[in-house]
Order: sequence, then structure tokens, then C-alpha cells
Amino acid sequence: MSDKEDGASGGGLNVTLTFRLLMHGKEVGSIIGKKGETVKKMREESGARINISEGSSPERIVTITGPTEGIFRAFSMIAEKFEEDITAAMTNSTVTSHPPVTLRLVFPGSQCGSLIGKGGSKIKEIRETTGAQVQVAGDMLPESTERAVTISGTPQAITQCVRHICSVMLESPPKGATIPYRPKTMPGAGHPVFQQQQQHASQAFTIQGQYAFPHQDLTKLHQLAMQHIPLPSLGQSNPTFPGMDASVPKSSQELAIPNELIGSIIGRHGSKVNEIRQVSGAHIKIASATDGSPMRQVTIIGSPTSINVAHYLINARLSSVVTGLGVL
Repeated sequence: MSDKEDGASGGGLNVTLTFRLLMHGKEVGSIIGKKGETVKKMREESGARINISEGSSPERIVTITGPTEGIFRAFSMIAEKFEEDITAAMTNSTVTSHPPVTLRLVFPGSQCGSLIGKGGSKIKEIRETTGAQVQVAGDMLPESTERAVTISGTPQAITQCVRHICSVMLESPPKGATIPYRPKTMPGAGHPVFQQQQQHASQAFTIQGQYAFPHQDLTKLHQLAMQHIPLPSLGQSNPTFPGMDASVPKSSQELAIPNELIGSIIGRHGSKVNEIRQVSGAHIKIASATDGSPMRQVTIIGSPTSINVAHYLINARLSSVVTGLGVL
């Protein structure tokens, strides 16, 4: 994922790196801009090469290649553009707190251990230093040796986070060949999203009538479900369902949600948080309001795959309430 040209002197500015991002169609449209003007400006001002994969998939791969400073400028411009989109969509909204900008990187699985660090030390350091939320998916993306790494926060926090990730990439190159993730075309809007992709899994995935998630959210959730099979609470444990194995080690992740948005996560009589718990299989604890604090602490506990799905659903819920944009 990196080519050293003249050695990484000092800050490693003589190094060419490649980052791959996973984006929804709406996000890609925002990056391209009218008649391609936005992406052209980003390419010219950052000095990085920005390429967008072709195809009719709901998700596309955006590849950013260049010297490290060009990479940082490109990420800064993309994050600022998404921040503008959120602000514009909030114009007629009564909500005053922005949901965070969220980007999903596609990262060689062999480098993820270095990004997480011993006992989670590296990823904790990155979170604390930059203020960004960083999450590494527990499983590989389908038919690849890559994992999704989700970073969210302010544009400034995201750019600082990318600087840290660049250091990890340079210090710990990928081991062996990387099989890249390629998004697949998903069923059209007229198809039941959770139809029998895997016959033995069909009962667990037939949840469309039970849970009121918008179709675009279900499409993403479908990908996560097919990738991770993260629905332990919807069926009995089954040896052919590795994602439903109760012996998978539990972990936790904490999120900070603005007070005025917490109601959209809880729902009427707890209906929304119960949906998220049931679909993800994760345990979700919402802390009581703290005097003077504008934020509420939300703790997600479960297997890494359950946490992935719960985190996605919370972000999707926030963004649909505030902006109508798919933040994740």
C-alpha cells in the first residue's frame, strides 16, 4: 500500500501512499459535483490522484493516491465537503448539533493488528490524540483480505486521524498479497432485501416486516449481515452460523450523542433502541443525563460484528433524523 521513493525522511513526505474508501452513491455524487467540478478541484488543489470505481453498486470505491501531504489535503477537502452537506441539509432542521462526518476506509487485514496495537493501545492513542472515533471491523470484507475501518469526527479530527494511520501504514507494511474488496451490485429496490441469499440463513434474515428501517439502511445492513452474520438474538445458535457463536469474545465501544438527538436513538417507549439491540445482537446502555453536559454516553457491548451493526444503525438513525444523508 506504499511505495518509498527516496526514503521516508522526517515526516515521510517522500512516500507515495494509496488509501481506499468505501462510499455510498450519494456521497460519491457529492465528491464528483456538478459536471465533475468538485473532484477536479480536489485533484488540482490536493495534488493527489482521486479515482472512483465504475459500476451500478450502491457502494463505490474511491482511491486516493499521492504523497502524504497530498493525501492529507484530499482527506481534508472530502471531510469538509461532507460537513458542508450536513450543514446544508440541517438548514430547515430544529436540531442544533451536527452528527459527525464519517468515512470508511478499506484497509489490508494484515495491517489492522498494527492499527489496533497491543491490547488496543494504538487505536486508543489515536482516538485520544485526535478526538476522532475509530473502529476496525472484526471480519474481512466479503471475498477479500481487507477490513473496513470507520473514522468519524470533525474534518480536522479526521485529517489528524489519517496522519496517524499513514504512520502505521509506513511502519507496518501489509504482509503477503492483499485481495481487494470489490462492492457487488445489490438487489433492486423492488426485491426483498433479506431474501434467501443463504437458504439456511433465510429465517434469521427475514426481518423486513418486523423492523422499520428505511430501504437504503437495510441495503447496507444486508451487506453487513451477509458479511458478518451478526444476528444472534433473532435465532438459536447454529454451528453453521459462525457469527452467532456465543463463544466470540465480547468487547465494548463508547459513543457520545448530543442530548437533543438521544431521543431519536431511544424512540417512543424505547422502541428504536430495542430494534437496534435486536437486529445487532449487541447490548446498548445509555447513560443518564449529566448536569451541564451537552452529550450523553452510549456504550455498545457485544461481539465486534454486533458492535459494527449497532454502530452503523445508530449513525444511520442520527443522519436520517437530522439530514436525510447516509452518514455511514
